[in-house]
Amino acid sequence: MTKNPSVATSDYKMIGNHTFDQFIEMATMFHNYPAPGLLIGGYMVEEAKRHIPEGTLYEAVSETSWCLPDAIQMLTPCTIGNGWMRIMNFGLYAMSLYDKHTGEGVRVWLDLDKVPEDSEIRTWLLKLKPKQEQDSDRLRSEIGMYGSDIMSVRPITLRREHLGKRSKGSITRCSVCGEAYPSMHGTVCRSCRGESPYSEDSGLESPVVFPLPSQVRTMDVADAVGTKAVHDMTRIEPGVSKGAAFRKGQVLEAGDLCRLQQMGRKAIYVQEAEVDGDFVHEDECAQAFARAMAGKGVVPGGPPHEGKVALKAEMDGLLKVNTELLHSFNLCPGVMAASRNGWTLVKEGAEVAATRAIPLYLEKPLYDRAMAVLDAGPVFDLLPLRRARVGVLITGDEVFSGRIEDRFEGIIRGKVTALGSDLYKTVIVPDSREAIRDAARELLDEGCEVIITTAGLSVDPDDVTRHGLVDAGAHELVYGAPILPGAMTLVGRIGQARLLGVPACALFFKTTSLDLLLPRLLADLDITRDDLARLGEGGMCLGCSNCSFPKCPFGK
Repeated sequence: MTKNPSVATSDYKMIGNHTFDQFIEMATMFHNYPAPGLLIGGYMVEEAKRHIPEGTLYEAVSETSWCLPDAIQMLTPCTIGNGWMRIMNFGLYAMSLYDKHTGEGVRVWLDLDKVPEDSEIRTWLLKLKPKQEQDSDRLRSEIGMYGSDIMSVRPITLRREHLGKRSKGSITRCSVCGEAYPSMHGTVCRSCRGESPYSEDSGLESPVVFPLPSQVRTMDVADAVGTKAVHDMTRIEPGVSKGAAFRKGQVLEAGDLCRLQQMGRKAIYVQEAEVDGDFVHEDECAQAFARAMAGKGVVPGGPPHEGKVALKAEMDGLLKVNTELLHSFNLCPGVMAASRNGWTLVKEGAEVAATRAIPLYLEKPLYDRAMAVLDAGPVFDLLPLRRARVGVLITGDEVFSGRIEDRFEGIIRGKVTALGSDLYKTVIVPDSREAIRDAARELLDEGCEVIITTAGLSVDPDDVTRHGLVDAGAHELVYGAPILPGAMTLVGRIGQARLLGVPACALFFKTTSLDLLLPRLLADLDITRDDLARLGEGGMCLGCSNCSFPKCPFGK
């Protein structure tokens, strides 16, 4: 390394037991070149080790995937391979070491407030100049001179879910490629689900032109008298109708030729012999897919029509979609499935989804791959809404004293009864933590299966509804939702009852978080923070003058 002439070698700080020059040689051997991030990482790791008590069994986290993980692997027993280091690629130049049993440790980061404004380190870190214009000799000298002086340290405790032994779990054999993989990834390996980085893998890129069986060929319409239609043939009259003018297996007669020509058909497919097992007809595909996708309360809606099979609701209920499985299926080449949005209320007999193969004949390996994905099914379930005993707890000094007439009970009663449940009892209490606690327990003791509280959920000091509910034994609480109107919503449990805290916005807006979440509670579903987070996209009501909810994007 060419050293900064103004800095003596003795001024460079040690990295553990290694001189700066020694560590540069080590970094070159391990990393191929002494990257600045790796050199800084060396000081970071040694600083973290200095704060870990001797004899501690520790693990590591790197908050960037660039260079820093190599410093951890060089200077600690923690590597990617042995599982003692994990990379959480936040793009932050920081790392931590922590006791693998307690999660207690330290986080070390490159602190910009400690990096001089005119230093080459700041230029490198913030990319203030292109790499070729940076002074690499000065940069290395500054790294050696400052060492850990430009870093900060703070104690940390890892969250419980990140502790404990990491395991691949059980291993199974992929039904598509035959290779072994962790069964936690699903019914087929992630590569065969479409996540492979290799474009040359056959079947991973959806073809545009699909092959036909050798037993199927094209024939001029004029010569087609006496042949059988190989598939449903659609007639479209723009703005008037669309449907199958000819059905699969229909024998074509002389009078049909003119109709085919009017439909724009100059040629049709004919099948001269039984198709071998290397291909599956679109109708067979659609039937098999639909059967595999249909779960509780969902059934295939009849025979294939134009190569498609619809799935229908066997009863009234709340549609539950296995989003990840539907996504995995649609990653498979040559197939598709489309559905209504999950958590939509549907009536008996309503179509909830449809599926089909894209080509007329799907190659058997592609068919097998799609079916292997569906082994983890079903994709669609219909959850019945129970007839629940609902209790309403209305809070507020002004309502309790009679200064303001309550309107919440009527609003909630209308929504509850529309979903088939009964509003059993309403209790009105002041903004008193003790009164709210006692009223919640009263509703619970009287057998309410769903308890809905109103108001008292904002940031005002008088809003003590949450405190009273906690005192009453509420648990599994999630407060705040990415829903407008309804940001201050509260969900959870109290005893065995479902709990829903409705903010005051429900008094002023026709459609709020109440409309999105009440059906789930009546279906006896847990609502987690992750569930609420997923409502962010589509969680803004447009406040249309002519409300069409639920036939609108809100909550979708």
